[in-house]
Amino acid sequence: MSKILIPLAQRCEELEAVTLIDLLRRARFEVVTAGLEAEVTPILAARGTRLLPDTTLEEALKQTFDMIVLPGGLPGADYLNQDARIINLLTTMARNDKYIAAICAAPRALVTAGLLAGKRATSYPGTLDKMTIPDFTFSNDAVAVDGKIITSRGPGTAMEFALTLIQLLGGEKRRKEVEEPLLADG
Repeated sequence: MSKILIPLAQRCEELEAVTLIDLLRRARFEVVTAGLEAEVTPILAARGTRLLPDTTLEEALKQTFDMIVLPGGLPGADYLNQDARIINLLTTMARNDKYIAAICAAPRALVTAGLLAGKRATSYPGTLDKMTIPDFTFSNDAVAVDGKIITSRGPGTAMEFALTLIQLLGGEKRRKEVEEPLLADG
């Protein structure tokens, strides 16, 4: 079973965080949420929703993951980008050929980790498209996949983003098993 880390920073975008956690767990992946604080502390998300991480980032770092997914929202994405542990984990996961995913403003951390040079990615408007990144191609797609780097635009694309991650880790059949009961096609 694939194991996924979702770091939760204070003031993250709850629609993105909860959608990712929910759909990835529906797909029967082991999802570990980790707060950045020294103790397990409730996360106050951008719109006032309180989220309780499973563990701390320090404890999570003792584990091995197949994928890391960074929710966006501000200033939550900034806190992820400023956390040396997150940047180190991103570079380690890239070096070990693991999946790295980020949505909204969170792809900034991928830039800080040096992972988007020569890649194609997307983000919330005004995030990556305003940055200088060597040989970078900005995509307006809802979800951009370039090798093991997966990015998405924002809250409105969170479900498609999560379903794409499910497909990458579990295949088309697993994606359909999760997607069909959601009635997402209207």
